[in-house]
Amino acid sequence: MLENTVLTPQEVAEMLKIAKNTVYELIKRGELNGYKVGKKIRVDLKDVEIYKNKTKNNSTDNFNSVKNDKLASLNIFDPQNNSNSSELVICGQDVLLDILSRYIEFHSPGIRTFRSYVGSYNGLLALYLGKVQVATSHLWDGDTNQYNIPFVRRLVPGIPTVIIHLACRMEGFYVQKGNPKNIKTWEDLKRPDISIINREKGCGVRILLDEHLRLLNIEGTNISGYNRECFSHLAAASNVARGGADAAIGNEKTSLQVKNIDFIPLQKERYELVLKKEDLNKPLFKSIINILRSDEFKSELLGIGGYDLTETGNIIAEL
Repeated sequence: MLENTVLTPQEVAEMLKIAKNTVYELIKRGELNGYKVGKKIRVDLKDVEIYKNKTKNNSTDNFNSVKNDKLASLNIFDPQNNSNSSELVICGQDVLLDILSRYIEFHSPGIRTFRSYVGSYNGLLALYLGKVQVATSHLWDGDTNQYNIPFVRRLVPGIPTVIIHLACRMEGFYVQKGNPKNIKTWEDLKRPDISIINREKGCGVRILLDEHLRLLNIEGTNISGYNRECFSHLAAASNVARGGADAAIGNEKTSLQVKNIDFIPLQKERYELVLKKEDLNKPLFKSIINILRSDEFKSELLGIGGYDLTETGNIIAEL
């Protein structure tokens, strides 16, 4: 059962979008239940859920404490902070945004960047509501075979926006080493002997899966494991590696970080940055575009691997 899943501190950190050291600190303070297996620390998934629910229901004083510990890392938006021109909130989950944030603070002294680790759908909604200045998106529309533009039009209506290309990434199946179930295509998910671990609603991977299932006329609820969710590529790949599922969907880069996993490529996706057109000519956002186009920034991403940077920094659309 998924609720009996045992997690490492690194997997907990991935789920909560915090540093691994913060996980150890939470356990030390007694805020998150953990235990030792030999010399290793382990945490039950159900205790992570208990911690998350407890945090959601905390008092205002506790909320302010979390806020001071970088609210963006816990998917909490603060409109008051966003009114401060010295603070920039970027939505998205890819590590390249951590690198971008560092470059922004280096090239724009006095600017503090905050990360909100929400999925593409919720990031665009936050941009529409004025809660963040920058969203990222990798949402595929099955009817047009187009990334991001159809969703930006729907989710940010009436607000002129600009889409700037970040990178292309390969998405596919995580399967156990040797691919014992011979999983190769989306249609293999019809098979009764296949189980999956899914991603949370609103993230690009979940929408990619749901769009393909819709086009193939497959009911997601008929797939074993469809309603089981995890909150990162790493958590999904780790679940498959441990035998918790036969397959999961994620990017190729993460598959290289997990043992006993093979990657079956399916589709190249476009990962792009979305901002309001009114901000495009402001010095900070001009600086961001210059960073994206710089050889220094691209070289660092090439060193990590897993990105196609052919169009990085290009303005893809003005809507």
